[in-house]
Amino acid sequence: MEFNPPKGSLLRIATSGSVLDQSLESLLHRLRGLCDNMEPETFQDHEMVFLLKGQQGSPFILRARRSMDKPSLPWHLRYLGQPEMGDKSRHALVRNCVDIATSDNLMEFLLEMGFRLDHEFVAQGHIFKRGSMKIVVYKIFRLLAPGSTDSIEALSLSYLVELSVVAPAGQDIISEEMRNFAEQLKPLVHLEKIDPKRVM
Repeated sequence: MEFNPPKGSLLRIATSGSVLDQSLESLLHRLRGLCDNMEPETFQDHEMVFLLKGQQGSPFILRARRSMDKPSLPWHLRYLGQPEMGDKSRHALVRNCVDIATSDNLMEFLLEMGFRLDHEFVAQGHIFKRGSMKIVVYKIFRLLAPGSTDSIEALSLSYLVELSVVAPAGQDIISEEMRNFAEQLKPLVHLEKIDPKRVM
């Protein structure tokens, strides 16, 4: 199965890094001073990653996420395309992005379509906004029992930090704005373009 987003679809431009637990409060303090919302939104989400084996060998990946602290909100389904090669000097990773709200029976629908659950986790953290940029600081937890979010365990002693923008194609200037913002977070955290092949 191959998915080609329509022309004019949105791109997700992102750069990421991590900060140790003991430096979290310093980073949050810095972000309060730099961002539009001095008090960030908090979130706790359960995310499931589904795979559908393609004929070319590389699987088709969809991410289903639901809010645990606001259960009345709809499920979200996200598709992220392959990273654009483009300019290698570009500071951020650029991908096609499709993000939609869905009904509660999303998981059953995906399984009926032939997808299989690959892994799941809980993400818990803070969301800041700076213009069109979104800065998310969160910790990843693994589920001690498959399918149950009642018992979770932190995967590491650090928080992930992700700076992203969803924008139409051709907005390369945003990447430069993101680089300038990331510079203001040093030396607390170094945000970089991460090659997905390096972490797979």
